[in-house]
Amino acid sequence: MKTVKGFCVLFMLHLCFFDSGRAGKVLVWPMDFSHWINLKVILEELNLHGHEITILVPSPSLVIDHTKIPCNVEILQLSVTKETLMEELNTFLYTTTVELPKLSWWDMQVKLTEMNQEVLRTFRRVCDSAITNKELLSRLQAANFDICIADPLSFCGELLAELLNIPFIYTFRFSNGNVIERLCGGLPIPSSYVPGSTSGLTDHMTFVQRLESWLLYVMTDMIYLYYLLPEWDEYYSMVLGKPTTLCETMGRADMWLIRTSWDFEFPYPYLPNFEFVGGLHCKPAKPLPKELEEFVQSSGEEGVVVFTLGSMIQNLTEEKSNMIASALAQIPQKVLWRYTGTKPDTLGPNTRLYEWIPQNDLLGHPKTRAFITHCGTNGIYEAIYHGVPVVGIPIFGDQFGNIARMKAKGAGVEVDLHTMKSSDLLTAMKAVINNPSYKENAMKLSRIHRDQPMKPLDRAVFWIEFVMRHKGAEHLRPPSHNLTWYQYHSLDVIGFLLACVATVMFLVTKCCLFCCWKFGKTGKKKKRD
Repeated sequence: MKTVKGFCVLFMLHLCFFDSGRAGKVLVWPMDFSHWINLKVILEELNLHGHEITILVPSPSLVIDHTKIPCNVEILQLSVTKETLMEELNTFLYTTTVELPKLSWWDMQVKLTEMNQEVLRTFRRVCDSAITNKELLSRLQAANFDICIADPLSFCGELLAELLNIPFIYTFRFSNGNVIERLCGGLPIPSSYVPGSTSGLTDHMTFVQRLESWLLYVMTDMIYLYYLLPEWDEYYSMVLGKPTTLCETMGRADMWLIRTSWDFEFPYPYLPNFEFVGGLHCKPAKPLPKELEEFVQSSGEEGVVVFTLGSMIQNLTEEKSNMIASALAQIPQKVLWRYTGTKPDTLGPNTRLYEWIPQNDLLGHPKTRAFITHCGTNGIYEAIYHGVPVVGIPIFGDQFGNIARMKAKGAGVEVDLHTMKSSDLLTAMKAVINNPSYKENAMKLSRIHRDQPMKPLDRAVFWIEFVMRHKGAEHLRPPSHNLTWYQYHSLDVIGFLLACVATVMFLVTKCCLFCCWKFGKTGKKKKRD
């Protein structure tokens, strides 16, 4: 009996030591808003696996609530306040939704460049608050982290990983024109059939669309290489004490966890250190609160429509709100509208306004007939997961590309926020609700998404732990990172071959001319003889 008890004690001790041996220390450089929503799911799972997590959170974060994070939190003190950041965000959204659509294509690119520079200045303030804090860096160095999880759209996580000499991985959805993935990650993305995530194009393009796609890639490359990145190249070189570039530092990422997948994405070539984990935050629907459930059930056979433009759009113009409310009032379905503005005068009795709604649980409810959305990636994937067709009202960023993909797969309809009338929104809703093909295609996407050998969240956590176990994943990084741009495109080889051809042609020409000259000279001699 004692032997059995002793064995059990030893076995439990073995498990404890084994588990503690597997656990590691994770440093996190997060990004706000929807990026944080995805990352938070990953961190919660890592926490369940016993890993010790430390998150660097800017003091004026808009969505990241450090008081509710069950991890170690280091607050990065910034001189800017949360109110100032909110004002900057509102200005950004107003410019994006109101001013940009009125500009010409060229003026729009100039304005977007200026806006990107403003955003990067905010990132620079956050980065400085960490890099210049010697006491913080000393504590982080002493902590002996195993890995850093960063977001490539919020520069500095990779710089911190370099300073601490630890491997790092990225988790994100896309960059403008896929420029970060292409230039820094080395991802081969041909513009001929891989549209930029912000373009709104599909993988089947006409000549004019291919031209548009190519111009978008060239334009974004030029903007980043000559206007946005040089300042960061200088900053990274100064901090690291050696000549380097932002892209060179980013290229050292061991893994890129992309928050999309082939159920939704257009197929394109990728690299071994790129893993697709789209929909990792999706989960089965939970029961609705009593008041919501009663309202949903009151819809009868007609069902309900869920409507939200996301957390960033706090308000719409009075005219736009009334126009939308008027369209919603004309459908037989009940509508749950996440809305924080003044109550529209045209609001119908079938529509209720909420400051917040349990979006995933509503989309998973059997009475939900359609989802009206701004087409953020998180919401789109929840719609895919639950098989709900969408009416897309894209506003900025990847939202145009997201609805283009849903349209191409027959699971959504697009409406232009700036030009739409009540009749346009009404027609789109009726098409999605009444035409069974949209529901069928949405359910097809759902079946494909769920038919995976490994859940997206498990796959994301596996690769994070893989990098931790092996102190990196150098064997997955392509050697293209060690090549110059002209070597990568084989321009030196092409130049050498052209030089060889030119030399041969020169020698052949010279030989022919010499032979002709010799033949002519010999002919003259014979005539004189």
